[in-house]
Amino acid sequence: MPVDKSQIIEKESVVVDGIELTADWNRMFLTRVVSAYEDDLMERTTSIAGAESLGWCYQCGQCVPVCPVDAAGGSYGPLRVFRKVQQGIDLLDDPDLWKCTTCAQCLRVCPKTVNMIDIMPALREVAVLDGKVPDELQDAFTNTFEYGNPLGESQRKRADWAKESGQNVAVMAEIKRPVDLLWYVGSYPSYHARGKDASKALARVLNQLGADFGILGTEEKDDCDSFRLAGEKGLFEEFAEYNIKIFNKYQFNKIFLTDPHALNAFRKQYPEYGGNFDVVHYTTYLAPLMGNLPFSKKLNYKVTFHDPCYLGRHNGEFEAPRQCLKAIPGVEVIEMGRCREQSFCCGGGGGGMWLDGFMADHVNERLSENRVREAVETGADVLAVCCPYEVSRFEDAVKSTGNEGKLVVRDIAELIAEALG
Repeated sequence: MPVDKSQIIEKESVVVDGIELTADWNRMFLTRVVSAYEDDLMERTTSIAGAESLGWCYQCGQCVPVCPVDAAGGSYGPLRVFRKVQQGIDLLDDPDLWKCTTCAQCLRVCPKTVNMIDIMPALREVAVLDGKVPDELQDAFTNTFEYGNPLGESQRKRADWAKESGQNVAVMAEIKRPVDLLWYVGSYPSYHARGKDASKALARVLNQLGADFGILGTEEKDDCDSFRLAGEKGLFEEFAEYNIKIFNKYQFNKIFLTDPHALNAFRKQYPEYGGNFDVVHYTTYLAPLMGNLPFSKKLNYKVTFHDPCYLGRHNGEFEAPRQCLKAIPGVEVIEMGRCREQSFCCGGGGGGMWLDGFMADHVNERLSENRVREAVETGADVLAVCCPYEVSRFEDAVKSTGNEGKLVVRDIAELIAEALG
């Protein structure tokens, strides 16, 4: 509510809505002082398993300027979440619960290791159990439970992209033999139109290399790591157990992955459920083999690369995508200002892939739009990606920011396949 500043100056302080406002005579500005902290709410919040580190915040503020949601006008960061709880706002009933993309930028700079990647899933799990879930996210939960993927597509169509590719793509249940690479394709690369484009390109690259690989086809279901981070731990556990059982049916040396989110699940979460596998992202696999490819076309593109949060900060892979790009004839790689460990977030992680409508009410611009503007400023022709969430997000952002004709979005696999001629 509006406050009469002269009243504060005359009385030294005034209480407004339970908050004491004081005049600081030395600095000559008004200071907002919270006189009554909600200690019991902070204790209740941090008593939830996984959310303990929220109470470690000592309000240094380093998290706020690196938070992508704050940069997009969402007024966010662990400090601000901490202050809300401190002032008596229950996160289980607050929009802030769903804003975090679990990108790990804040954790990178936090001197107290306040870990939003643990805090938010823990609190969201409570909200999910209480039925307090944004509708569009609930739709993705329901689709995945019923169809095995968040897009709600038929399980029978999961390998249709392979048939359409014109490439030799073996299905494990049909060939009944060991392979070097078990390719876990993922949901968006199996069903989404642009994801299928990247899958077809990657199949061509693998065949050119003479790789021995096979896919699960209709036996494959979503890895569900993003749903775990969005609070649906039960769904994650059910699918983890299913996927591990399917993997154990076959003999292979490595699980070859398109999606950094699946990489994170199989590497860090599945071992807790008995799934111990050697996993590799496709760029990590291809990087040392790029010299073996029979390139026949020079692309002459200026390319800038977006580091996926779950490949880079979460799993430490920054070099392989760049090595792949630099090995493509004619490609000039131009870095954005925020890259590698400091890379911005596309907004798709932690359930954000299915919260665009929700986020539109809480930020000034989509995170993907902020990132596209940065990519355009580099003067690049192409924004290269290697996470299946990003192609559609960035292509939409190119349109919504009015940058059609200035920037195209391509998966690294698509660029490699194009240079093959």
